[in-house]
Amino acid sequence: MKLRLLAVGHKPPVWVSQAFTEYAKRFPKDMPLELVQIPAARHHGDPVKFVREEGEKILSHVHKSDRLIALDERGKTISSAGLAGKLEAWRRQGANVCIAVGGADGLAPRVQARADESLSLSALTLPHYLVRVMAAEALYRAWTINTGHPYHRA
Repeated sequence: MKLRLLAVGHKPPVWVSQAFTEYAKRFPKDMPLELVQIPAARHHGDPVKFVREEGEKILSHVHKSDRLIALDERGKTISSAGLAGKLEAWRRQGANVCIAVGGADGLAPRVQARADESLSLSALTLPHYLVRVMAAEALYRAWTINTGHPYHRA
């Protein structure tokens, strides 16, 4: 199973790239975590239009057989142990998993409609670049829970 984070924005701060890379390199070869950076639409004019454009770009990276998870502040909140359970279920199902992170104005309705589920990392509104790091850490923590690695100490 492959994990792909489909994230709007292609020029994150260096520290974001470094942190994401640090977590991504910890994943096993049979469950790699990849970042797909989606260029943000030009934010001039109609915000509905550029959210739609970003959504189309996200969906262009999702295959029919992929499981799509939308990260959204209105999604279902989940614990680390709960995410570990989902990660294991996704692995058993055998499909690759795409996790969509919207830009400054969120995810397009078409992305939300295509998503198999919507999860929230927090009830807080988070900067979309920071979400990359938080999602990578949360997925890594879930993997360590499933493998009995001592990283997670609950």
